Amino acid sequence: MKRRIKGAQIVLEVLKRMGVKDIFGYPGGAVIPIYDALYDDHEINHYLVRHEQGASHMADGYARVKSGSVGVCLATSGPGATNLVTGIMTAYMDSIPLLAITGQVGSSYLGKDSFQESHVLGITSPITKHNYLVDSIEELPRILKEAYRLTRVGRHGPVLVDIPKDVQMDSISYERFEEIYGKENIYLEEKYSISIEDGSVEEFVKMLKEAKRPLIVAGGGVVRSGAARELQEVVERSGVPSVSTLMGLGSIAEGTPGYLGMIGMHGSKRANTCVDECDLFISLGMRFDDRIVGDATRFAPNAKKIHVDIDEAEINKSVRADLAVVGDAREVLQKVLEHRDLGEHSGWRSKWKDGPCGRVGTEELLSKRMLKYLSEIMPEDTIVTTDVGQHQMFTAQTYGFKREYTLCTSGGAGTMGYGLPSAIGAQVAKPDSRVVAISGDGGFQMNQQELMLLAQYRLPVKVFIFNNSSLGMVRQWQELFNDKRFSHVELEYNPDFLTLGRAYGLRGRRVESMEELREIQGELLDDEPLIVEVVVPRGDNVYPIIPAGRSVGETIEGRRDGEA
Repeated sequence: MKRRIKGAQIVLEVLKRMGVKDIFGYPGGAVIPIYDALYDDHEINHYLVRHEQGASHMADGYARVKSGSVGVCLATSGPGATNLVTGIMTAYMDSIPLLAITGQVGSSYLGKDSFQESHVLGITSPITKHNYLVDSIEELPRILKEAYRLTRVGRHGPVLVDIPKDVQMDSISYERFEEIYGKENIYLEEKYSISIEDGSVEEFVKMLKEAKRPLIVAGGGVVRSGAARELQEVVERSGVPSVSTLMGLGSIAEGTPGYLGMIGMHGSKRANTCVDECDLFISLGMRFDDRIVGDATRFAPNAKKIHVDIDEAEINKSVRADLAVVGDAREVLQKVLEHRDLGEHSGWRSKWKDGPCGRVGTEELLSKRMLKYLSEIMPEDTIVTTDVGQHQMFTAQTYGFKREYTLCTSGGAGTMGYGLPSAIGAQVAKPDSRVVAISGDGGFQMNQQELMLLAQYRLPVKVFIFNNSSLGMVRQWQELFNDKRFSHVELEYNPDFLTLGRAYGLRGRRVESMEELREIQGELLDDEPLIVEVVVPRGDNVYPIIPAGRSVGETIEGRRDGEA
């Protein structure tokens, strides 16, 4: 009698053949067959999350820190699937390769408002590269194989596969499975093949050599393509000053000559001023979002613009390019480096050399001094994850990233609740690396239940909670732009975070000064999880700030008279 394989077993077999070692999930009725198959499988590590949103953020963090990897999450139908949506959107906005697998009600129950049925394809179609509903077990091997590969071809992003319960329980012969799995599908190569247009790199080099005041900007696409080494060489050979977006941090090492730090709404004043004064703006893997551009009519007003991006749809979407180069950032830079002469711009760069971009003096906020201290004591390959808000911007301004794949933060979506679960995913992906999760007291409480995983799997993540008893960034905007009308931003009834940690079996420390932080340095460097509550004043705002829709000339550099 021929051996047979069930649909649920096919799911695991295809994942293993694609190289998957770890998945993050939560069981439910529509995925019981897959979890039953997991019971007998000892090659895939399953991490039981405490909320499905945590699973999608963990898969996201897993993918961000490990070159070539895809994060995988698993949830049941209905509310399980919809709880993944925020994490899928987060991955989509930041171009993160994520495979979401959801169970679905049986095929005969589809479209009948069945128990825990949701139209997950309709819900997620705007926030995925593609999504699939599997109609039969004969389709399952091909779809899973294609979906996994699709997350990483062209512009990276999330893909969802929805599998009805009857398909999971159905079976085919192993021979038939091998036959289906072995068929090659040239669809992906045809749809996503990109060849860099002839002459575009030569024009890039020509414009660079002719420019008097060029500037290179590293976006998230540099990190995703693994182009940091090539970019560093271009910067060194050309003498061009450089900056990065929030998503590009780490692609140019802090301390690199001419590196001016982050640009944008909360970027350094000198980095934004360099954008204002340059005559050639070279954008690498950056999508010109509103937090960078502000007033598009006054953005880099004196500059011609070169836009390198793997996604043609991003070209001319927000800012018109004088030269568009559609292609992978690493491949484009490799072609640029084939040219021996990239011009000499060190004189222009020397204008911007004063002081490290992460400069923190004794007068600076406690948050920034603590983050600077962390960057000094932690190894260079330490992975830092953040939630969204003031602490996120303090981290971006101050930490001083020196390697790619060491920052996980929600850039495009701005997702609160991202920091802790993404740190868990990052720690699973890189078990030998230090991982620090930096959260605000508001964002932390959105997924605080995932603390259980630190205890259950003994993950040595260091969790910093910057507690100012408020939704700090919203409060700052209300202070600066809404006449101090502080509407529903004060968190007067925060829990005792250290007691909460103890409830999960985790140790914790509360610090209110640099001296207290230095006293726990040993615990920050050991191999056990730790919660650190940092008590900071409510009114510590993030500066500089360029008001939304404005230009660098309207930067607010510090507290104004009369501010709270």
